[in-house]
Amino acid sequence: MRRVHVYISGLVQGVAFRWFVRRMAKELGVKGWVRNLPDGRVEAVFEGDERAVERMVELCRVGPPAARVDEVRVQSEEYKGEFDDFKIIY
Repeated sequence: MRRVHVYISGLVQGVAFRWFVRRMAKELGVKGWVRNLPDGRVEAVFEGDERAVERMVELCRVGPPAARVDEVRVQSEEYKGEFDDFKIIY
């Protein structure tokens, strides 16, 4: 099992990025959350099977069609198993 904390930069707000991440996380069985940051980035925490978490990071590098991803910063963290779903934080 794996946990990562990611920060996505570029044109990632106002383009359904959080909804894209939520949908893909639910399809892959990944738990955690995603939110917009005041500085224009998107932040997310992914927990789950190592392959599924890696796939989520790959998907964040592309994003939904209207997005333009410039950078994805990934920080590995200790797996905690603290989530039972994937949600958008407002």
